[in-house]
Amino acid sequence: MAHDFPAHDKRMGASAHKKHPLAFFKDWFLAGMVTCVVLATLFPDVGKTGGAIHADELANWGVAAIFFFHGLGLSWNNLRNGLLAWRVHILVQAMTFVVFPILTFAFCFVAADTLGIIRPELALGFYFLGALPSTISSSVAMTAAARGNIPAAIFNASISSLLGIFLTPLLIGIFAHTTGEPLPLSQTIFDLFTLLFLPFLVGQALRGVLAKYFEPFKKYVNMFDKIVILLIVFSAFSDSVARGLWTNFGLVVLVQTGVGAAVVLFLALTISRTAARALKFGTEDEIAAVFCGSKKTLASGIPMARVIFGAAAISGEIDIGLLVLPIMFYHQLQLFVCSIIASRYAKRDNGGDHYNGGGNNYAHNSGNSPATTNPFATTNPATTKGGNA
Repeated sequence: MAHDFPAHDKRMGASAHKKHPLAFFKDWFLAGMVTCVVLATLFPDVGKTGGAIHADELANWGVAAIFFFHGLGLSWNNLRNGLLAWRVHILVQAMTFVVFPILTFAFCFVAADTLGIIRPELALGFYFLGALPSTISSSVAMTAAARGNIPAAIFNASISSLLGIFLTPLLIGIFAHTTGEPLPLSQTIFDLFTLLFLPFLVGQALRGVLAKYFEPFKKYVNMFDKIVILLIVFSAFSDSVARGLWTNFGLVVLVQTGVGAAVVLFLALTISRTAARALKFGTEDEIAAVFCGSKKTLASGIPMARVIFGAAAISGEIDIGLLVLPIMFYHQLQLFVCSIIASRYAKRDNGGDHYNGGGNNYAHNSGNSPATTNPFATTNPATTKGGNA
């Protein structure tokens, strides 16, 4: 749940959009995730629950710190500016917490129950992906790069992250009951509240006192987010390897996860764009709806997985390392694909007319879309490289 919105940089003009999308795959965060998986494979006893460095306890403290810092850093002024685009809000939140869960549930039913081509544990991971809230910083950055409705993007991405603290465990509970594995819902929500929402509220309460002292360090919060995520990935995969992740599953699981994540992303982008056009959104509103409605958060997702499934993981009932594979794959795919789409949207003329430059036509006539002249207009999607989920 990162709130580190992209800052305006006068050095970033039209040339900023020319950066090759493969740049997303050259950053240290992706390399760090791969390294954590490798280290967990080689030294599972170091990072597993109760292991040498007690990575599980360190991760819990890190997660609480993340939400405290974002409570300090989040201003409600930008959110108020997006309140008027209510049709965009309804579509984005419906995509995030209604369409996406239905989509991934259907995917799990076909792939796991009907065809039997993926394991039930991986199916749960895909449904967990569908139940997660949207990202914040990358959604806003992509919307800005594509010259979309920035206030609406900020509002929807931020509200989605807050709603997810309560709606994600509810949705997981529904799925768990359908699979015969009931989730202790009240305890899960309480754990999420104390570990995630309470630190956030404390940060908000102290914002008036500490905000000016926190401001110089705000730029480091994004890096801290990623470090904590890497610690959680290392801990989760250490537990998984100790229980035989690679010996029992292997390369086939990785291929299944990658293909599944690509299918889900394609469907999410297609549905969100089609719905926006059916509702006759202007181009700027469509951009916000597509990017906010199709993204899922890694930054909040992995901590949530640890809280929601922590007890089941300790008892060996659920493999968290396997469960978070879909969101890890989806995260990188959404950054790469959405950067290309943002570039296509940005190439439309200044009047907001549709982009006709070959391939798929990702934007249409702007209609009554509100003006969004703002300092983010030249932001490059690569400013969020690595994923700030």
